[in-house]
Amino acid sequence: MTDVPGNKNSFVPGGAALFQRMFTRLGCEGRPPRFRVEFYPYSSLTLTIRRREEVVFVRLSDLLRRAPLPVLEAAAALLLARVYRRQAPGSLVEPYLEYARCGRTRSRMNRMRLHRVPPRHNGAQGRHFNLEKLFDELNSKYFAGELERPHIGWSLRGWRRQFGCYDPGPNQILLNRRLDHPRVSACAVEYVLFHEMLHVKHPTRRSGCTLVSHSREFREEEKRFPESERARRILDRLARSGAS
Repeated sequence: MTDVPGNKNSFVPGGAALFQRMFTRLGCEGRPPRFRVEFYPYSSLTLTIRRREEVVFVRLSDLLRRAPLPVLEAAAALLLARVYRRQAPGSLVEPYLEYARCGRTRSRMNRMRLHRVPPRHNGAQGRHFNLEKLFDELNSKYFAGELERPHIGWSLRGWRRQFGCYDPGPNQILLNRRLDHPRVSACAVEYVLFHEMLHVKHPTRRSGCTLVSHSREFREEEKRFPESERARRILDRLARSGAS
């Protein structure tokens, strides 16, 4: 069985044979389809699969171009198990999960996202709060002015519960536009921004088999914000209200 012809630049060498092997190994029922397997420039470590009649189209993040064979086999097992409702053995899928958790992989993904994911926000100057000004004030007060300012702005849409996020890929801090409101205390906005600035200083790291976003050092520094309890109460009320 051969691959369905596709873009030579994205073609996964031996991809069809690899998926057919995993199809058999998982005990998938029915006649094996034809597989078209390609690398695709996703903005993260994404895997997709869809079936159209007798052809199954697979796209693997091009972050996997240099991945060893067991990682590609594990990715195939995960996708096929999803489509054919099979239970993939843990030992079979673990190489992919290990690869995804690897610090080197995450570093490569962040570098890639820096070029592929353009910053998207409504700018730092809101109707009531200027995030760049607040960043500079917090940076001077808590970080000795040493934190390099990332892209920063208000979200394009209001989020229901999340109040801020830091994405290391495009190196971007976003705050929920719902916070840019005269009824929201400045201490709540500052606290959310301070929290995301700590994510810039303390990137997500691996500890054993888990990824740690809020390390002990992170939590200790977070306690330096003097009005944290008041800010959390304000944010809790805003989250419960669910409305602008």
